[in-house]
Amino acid sequence: MLQGPYGSVDRDRPLIRLQFTSFAVGTVLLPLTGLIACLFISLVYHFEDSTFTHCRVSNYLPSISAAISLVPERYIWRCCIGLHSAPRYLVAIAYFSFYRRRFERLLELLLSGLALLCSLAENTGLLLLTYVSSTETYSVHKNAFIVFISSSLLHMLITCRLWQVIRRHYVNPEEVTSYRWKLRLFLFNISCCVAAAYFFRRHNKFCEAGVYTFFALCEYLVVFSNMAFHMTAFWDFGSKEVIVATPPEDKRY
Repeated sequence: MLQGPYGSVDRDRPLIRLQFTSFAVGTVLLPLTGLIACLFISLVYHFEDSTFTHCRVSNYLPSISAAISLVPERYIWRCCIGLHSAPRYLVAIAYFSFYRRRFERLLELLLSGLALLCSLAENTGLLLLTYVSSTETYSVHKNAFIVFISSSLLHMLITCRLWQVIRRHYVNPEEVTSYRWKLRLFLFNISCCVAAAYFFRRHNKFCEAGVYTFFALCEYLVVFSNMAFHMTAFWDFGSKEVIVATPPEDKRY
């Protein structure tokens, strides 16, 4: 047996110990700062290319797809989403474990599993539409976006339902606050999705000046409210920690 300079107490100490609140903030800041940087660079340095549409009418804001398809914006966005994706998968599993401990009825347990699948599909769809830009393979990018937005809305809806049940049986003020913000952000997000779909259809049908700008603005709000919804994990796991540790000797196999 190899002998090291550390005793059993030092060896069993966590290798990494991070407050979940810091973990959640860092996870959300990656796509947030990446998106803001991409939009800024597109507007300042690639305005004509990023705001161009097939209608050839006046447009003042780039869509997210256009903003992340240029260089160096493409690499900034891919880097941020790549780093952001692994923690998102971890959070999805953490929520599933959290729900399993809270619920006993079959309906809520099934909804918990569906919420996990939706969360995994949402993150996978985001990765696909990030790494396959609209200028490379449009059909893949389009289908990835559909997967992302549909699984995102379904995940929000199921989450609000589960937290409505939690609120009935628990009086923790942080959980009540979390539920209220989840519900507000879900309603805001779905409203922005409807508005974005309306402006996108109107732009393609009538080619009116400035309409695509409103679509782009609604698209930003959809993404920002999605990030804010996931940020409510700040309240859900506020007292928890993310720990990487060596298992005790008697639990090693």
